[in-house]
Amino acid sequence: MKKKVLISACLLGKNCRYNGGHSKLTELEEIDMEWISVCPEESGGLGTPRPSAEMQENAETILNGKGKIITNKGKDVTAEFIQGAEKSLQLGLEAEVKFAVLKSKSPSCGIGKIYDSSFTKTLKSGNGIFAHLCHENDITCISSDNTSQIKKTLAKLK
Repeated sequence: MKKKVLISACLLGKNCRYNGGHSKLTELEEIDMEWISVCPEESGGLGTPRPSAEMQENAETILNGKGKIITNKGKDVTAEFIQGAEKSLQLGLEAEVKFAVLKSKSPSCGIGKIYDSSFTKTLKSGNGIFAHLCHENDITCISSDNTSQIKKTLAKLK
């Protein structure tokens, strides 16, 4: 039986990023896993393409109702991000996954570094909403920027 791993849908080539594109990692094609593909933004009802959005506070603060996720057009999309993250997490929990490969820098899936809310591509320390929820539920997250770590970690699962 193949091991199940959560993955940002854009990393498998689905055109679900904010700009209508994807971030396909061709290196994943050679890894024999059962991928559980999620896009928290689409699960939360945000369309594709959609305006870019950035977290105004850290994930914990936002999840506690004291921060927002705002688009570059000034629209508050916090509820959609939280709803999508919770739905995506539920898929992972139901499948009993222990690992997730997530898109770097995203306000949903970013791990360790996310955009700083200035819409200038400046990074700050932090995790996206979905990545934070995964961590809180003992799902180990690996950034899409670290393909060697992805291969190394997933090779151990076989």
